[in-house]
Amino acid sequence: MSLLKVKSLGALLVLSVLFNSAAGESLTVKEMIARADEQMRGEQAQGVYEMTIVTPHWKRTLRMRFWEDVENDRAFVRVLFPAKEAGSASLKIGNEMWTYLPSVERSLKIPPSMMTQSWMGSDFTNEDLVNADDYVEEYTHACVDTVVVDSQRVYVIESIPKPEAPVVWGKVRYYARTGDFLPVRQEFYDEDGHLVRRMIFSDFREMDGRMIPALYTVEPLTEEKAGHRTLMRIEDMKFDVDLSRRIFTRANLERTR
Repeated sequence: MSLLKVKSLGALLVLSVLFNSAAGESLTVKEMIARADEQMRGEQAQGVYEMTIVTPHWKRTLRMRFWEDVENDRAFVRVLFPAKEAGSASLKIGNEMWTYLPSVERSLKIPPSMMTQSWMGSDFTNEDLVNADDYVEEYTHACVDTVVVDSQRVYVIESIPKPEAPVVWGKVRYYARTGDFLPVRQEFYDEDGHLVRRMIFSDFREMDGRMIPALYTVEPLTEEKAGHRTLMRIEDMKFDVDLSRRIFTRANLERTR
C-alpha cells in the first residue's frame, strides 16, 4: 500500500475545524469520526464474518455470527466453524467481557489484566471488543495532514487519549476518506510512541444499503509478531435490526447452539 505525502497542513488543526460532508453539512473532526463509526455499525446490527489467522507456522479460519447493540454497549459473537470450535462465544456488556469454551462447559470472565491478550487466538485483542464504543469519546481528535493512500486523498486524524481514559494505546492515527470519512487505515502506538499495530480497511462495498469496508486486516508490527496477520471478512451484515435482550445474556453465552 503506497503512502505519499501530498500536502502538509502545518500546525495541528484544532477540533473546531470543519469538514464538509457529502450532504453539504459542516462537521468537526470528532463528528466526522462518529459519522463514519455509525455508518459502519448502526445502532443495532447482526451478520456473519470469516476470520483468518495467519502466522509463519500455521493458518486457520473461523466463521462466526455476531450481534451488536451499539446503543446499549453490548456485543455477542458465536463461532460456527470449524466443528471443533463451534459453540465458543464471547459476550461484552459495557466494560465487562465473558468467554465460553465448550471444552470446559463453562463461561469465564475476562479480568482487566487480560484485556490486551489475543481474542480467539487472533491479532485482535479483548480490548478491541470491549472498548470498540469508546474511541470517539475517550480520545481527543485533530486533523494533522492529508496524504494519498492507494490513489485516493485521505485526512490523517491523530487521536490522543484523554487523561485517565481507560485505554491501552498512547496514540491512534486514523486515515479517513475525504468523501465519506470511512477509514482506510488505523495505526496504533504504545505509550512510548512506538508504532505497534496497523489495521487496514479495504474491499468497500454496499451491504444492507450502506457502504462499508468488508475486509479488515490487522498487522502487528512488533519483532516477536513478525509474519503474523489477521483478516476479517464480513460476508453479510444487516443494520438497525430489532435484537432481543436475551441475546446478550450469560444464559445465551453458555448455549452450544
